[in-house]
Amino acid sequence: MSVQPGHTPGTILIVDDTPDNLHLLSRMLNRRGYEVRAVHSGEMALATIEQASPDLVLLDVCMPGMDGYEVCLSLKANPQTKDIPVIFISALDEVLDKLRAFDVGAVDYITKPFRIPEVMARVTIHLTLRRLQLQLKEQNELLKQEVRDRLAAEAALQAANQELQRLANLDGLTQVANRRRFDEYLEQEWRRLNREQSPLSLILCDVDFFKSYNDTYGHQAGDDCLRSIAHVLQTAATRPADVVARYGGEEFAIILPNTALEGAMQVAAEIQAGVKQLQIVHQDSQISPYVTLSLGVAMIIPRLGVSPAALIAAADQALYRAKANGRDRIVEEQIVAENKLSQA
Repeated sequence: MSVQPGHTPGTILIVDDTPDNLHLLSRMLNRRGYEVRAVHSGEMALATIEQASPDLVLLDVCMPGMDGYEVCLSLKANPQTKDIPVIFISALDEVLDKLRAFDVGAVDYITKPFRIPEVMARVTIHLTLRRLQLQLKEQNELLKQEVRDRLAAEAALQAANQELQRLANLDGLTQVANRRRFDEYLEQEWRRLNREQSPLSLILCDVDFFKSYNDTYGHQAGDDCLRSIAHVLQTAATRPADVVARYGGEEFAIILPNTALEGAMQVAAEIQAGVKQLQIVHQDSQISPYVTLSLGVAMIIPRLGVSPAALIAAADQALYRAKANGRDRIVEEQIVAENKLSQA
């Protein structure tokens, strides 16, 4: 083995109660560039290893006090030392002795009198294996960390994408769904309820005389007003499938899947009452000292050949009639063919 300057190929602990063996093995291993420590008892071996773990242990079996088997068992029982390779060097040559050595955790067994080339060859093999095991362990840890980092990055990316998707679907001012989300969700529920032949209701509502409110109290107050109304709408549309959206300007929409006209009218009444309870002062309103809503309600059972635009048009027509008839009221729009189906 050629040793580069400043490079130690490994640290070896020799444990043998025979001084000649310690001296011979120490000298030969030192010549090969190994860092060698030598002790003459099992107790000293464990104390030495506790101070600094070697890369390999050459261990005699027959020693006074603690024998080699006991030393090896102690090392293997300790999580800090269990992976240190142990080679027994012993005068015991019986098969049972060798089997016991492997049972207690040894990686190899050399009989005395030993031959230096054999010892060197086996030391080299097991130190190489030890280095490869450590490299593999390090690579596995790096790989595990990379996997953890990748999973964390993927989770963070997924969370970021979900947040972006959420923000993309929200109206920035009122924090209810925006028009884009309204269109997507209405189309989605239209297809689903067409398959189920279940009712789909829509409420369109408009803040009465909102332009004059903005002119009188300013746009900041107008924004606060819209946020308060959006909160009322969300409070009234309580089911997970219900979606409140800002339809445009001071106009809001509420999509109510699996809701017949009677249920939608009840939600509209709750919204109207909730807005009145806010008692947002509106001195320039022509119908009330407070902010009020006009609401149009329509219901349809989706079917082939009809698009969601039919439901929007009906709700918009109802809203138009509510405003034309004096505002601050709820008007329903009948969609005759579908209502017949809903009443059957």
